[in-house]
Amino acid sequence: MKTLYIECHMGAAGDMLMSALYELLEDKEGFLNTMNGLGLPGVRLEAVKGTSGGISGTHMKVTVHGQEELEHDHDHGHDHDHDHDHDHDHDHEHDHEHDHEHDHEHDHEHDHDHDHDHDHDHHHDHPHDHDHEHHHHHHATPGHIAEIIDSLDLPEEVKANARGVYDAIARAEAKAHGCPVGDVHYHEVGALDAVADVTGVCYALYLLHPDRVVVSPVHVGSGTVRCAHGIMPVPAPATANLLTGVPVYGGEVMGELCTPTGAALLTHFAQSFGPMPPMTVGAVGCGVGTKVFEGRANCVRAILGEDGSGANGEICELVCNIDDMTPEALAFAAARLLELGALDVYTVPGTMKKGRPGHVLTVLCNVDKEGELARAVLTQTTTNGLRVRRCGKYFLTPGSQTVETRWGTVAVKTARGFGTSHVTPEYESAAALARANGLPIQTVLEEVYKQL
Repeated sequence: MKTLYIECHMGAAGDMLMSALYELLEDKEGFLNTMNGLGLPGVRLEAVKGTSGGISGTHMKVTVHGQEELEHDHDHGHDHDHDHDHDHDHDHEHDHEHDHEHDHEHDHEHDHDHDHDHDHDHHHDHPHDHDHEHHHHHHATPGHIAEIIDSLDLPEEVKANARGVYDAIARAEAKAHGCPVGDVHYHEVGALDAVADVTGVCYALYLLHPDRVVVSPVHVGSGTVRCAHGIMPVPAPATANLLTGVPVYGGEVMGELCTPTGAALLTHFAQSFGPMPPMTVGAVGCGVGTKVFEGRANCVRAILGEDGSGANGEICELVCNIDDMTPEALAFAAARLLELGALDVYTVPGTMKKGRPGHVLTVLCNVDKEGELARAVLTQTTTNGLRVRRCGKYFLTPGSQTVETRWGTVAVKTARGFGTSHVTPEYESAAALARANGLPIQTVLEEVYKQL
């Protein structure tokens, strides 16, 4: 199985992730040509060789109208006026906005904010900063970001993933600051260089198409960081929200190592977090940051190889025999178990003890839902016991895209991995078009497959 392991011993930022993945690509020039041809106003990507702590790698230099966002320490105050760049690679960020606000040069259209960074982005949405907001406000909403992404000439799967990453950032910011998602005016997230980071990572992963993505525990850094809302602890609130359920650690390095963009990208694509699985290494990519940490290499490494362990996941089967429920009651129980989080529920008819006709009920669920679903089976059915089996699971990585037909848009489910891919139109989406246009559903489905 083709496995990608991402090592985040110095956290993660959008541009550093893109740099590491870029080193793994076979057609590096094609990647840069595509990214530089997207039409993001004034945005240009240039891969430059760099070193950090004795390790050689790539720094993806993202410029907007010739200005690159580089990292600064938090403590500077930043009041410079922009363009400075706080960039990517860690730290900076949140400051942005502050003061400098707005002198920036935003003259370039979207740019709204380009600057602040990559990746670090956004962060901290600021509903204050009124003035700035005043004139860039319409450029900084989640809806506007989605419009920019939708306009890019990239595969639909790439754009869907990029929108998903930004949606997660918006939700994390809204939760951190106690406001509705629609009120998040994250200037930095609206930065065109940050859009380049996010779409670049999504596109690189699309080209690499690993069967499984595993990420190390994430080093978040320590101390405090300044943002629009004042001095905040590291990890910043939005980053902490994005990393819920993820193994993280800090305390060794002062500063913000994992940015919201980095956290959102990792959690969007990772199937699991933990140590590197047994694998035969095929290639190693290293994305280096510009900030210097004494005695430490400031880099993200991406390791691509073949995982020899076979199955790429684990699943639980809960099984019981039932011979004393009516078909209606059993159907109701099966529906409830699905609503309660089962991945699948099915019955197979069989002959039980004493020659009684009955059913074998099987419930499939994630390992972490085993106890909850086992109790639900005992509650929803008449069985007095059930069997639990933990199984290795081979699965294709799910995704989604859309197809344009002459009658409208149809959503499509995708699944890729192990050298194969499946594409299936969403039934409800196709059915809605069929109803609206007075067509047999088969006509719509045939058109979808023709487009695919």
